Amino acid sequence: MPNLILKTLMPWRKEAPRVAVVRLSGVIASAGRLGSGLSIAGIAQALDKAFAMKPAAVALDINSPGGSAAQSHLIFKRIRALAAEKEIPVFAFVEDVAASGGYMIACAADEIYADENSILGSIGVISAGFGFTELLAKAGVERRVHAAGEHKSSLDPFRPEDPDDIARLKAIQTEVHHQFISLVKERRGAKLKAGDELFTGEFWAGGRAVELGLADGIGDMKSVLEARYGAKVKLVVVGAERGFLRRQLGLEVSRSSSSVWPNFAEQGLSQLEARSLWSRFGL
Repeated sequence: MPNLILKTLMPWRKEAPRVAVVRLSGVIASAGRLGSGLSIAGIAQALDKAFAMKPAAVALDINSPGGSAAQSHLIFKRIRALAAEKEIPVFAFVEDVAASGGYMIACAADEIYADENSILGSIGVISAGFGFTELLAKAGVERRVHAAGEHKSSLDPFRPEDPDDIARLKAIQTEVHHQFISLVKERRGAKLKAGDELFTGEFWAGGRAVELGLADGIGDMKSVLEARYGAKVKLVVVGAERGFLRRQLGLEVSRSSSSVWPNFAEQGLSQLEARSLWSRFGL
């Protein structure tokens, strides 16, 4: 209201440009799978609000080691669709890491900036798990599986690996990898200063990432945006709204359960999985 009054009384008064800031932090996974991780369901509202502000630009504050390829691509597509619809430029700023799916999301920006010590890249696809066949044998436990469909029990961790299962998995990974490569080439275009070595799953520190064309420069959000829009630019952080229960208890309530108490065993495994993703980059 005060701004509206000032604009009415002093129509010549020019407001400082605003940049909407959306924080994209954590392991990327479908809603609920890794608790506080990134998913399209969790971030869509914040993205919609950011672009609806009609800011001078939208800034993505990224800190993610990757995760789900599908969720990464869904977030990427939502950002690009909103940017095209609203005709608003998008900047990405990498904190500790934008790797794998985190880098895919960064490619939704028109320009990418990082710190000298940021980690970028890891353009590849990975699938990891555990095998428990010997453990079951030692414990005297017999695994019983009954399925309709020749490949329904593929990659069962309680059975020895099947070469045919591995071949099918690798074929899927190759398809997803090619799509990832095409996305990076389309978004970064002539900025890329290297060939196929960029797509081996390797990752680099910020300075080298700039040299390779994976990022546009070294710089923090405040400095870059002030240089672009002036010292009076306003950075407005936009977040998704949480329900009353979540605000009061800090809990993610599962819609598939009548209880708000977390499944501690599942939560522990999720934290272990998330920890392993971060640790790949020394974090």
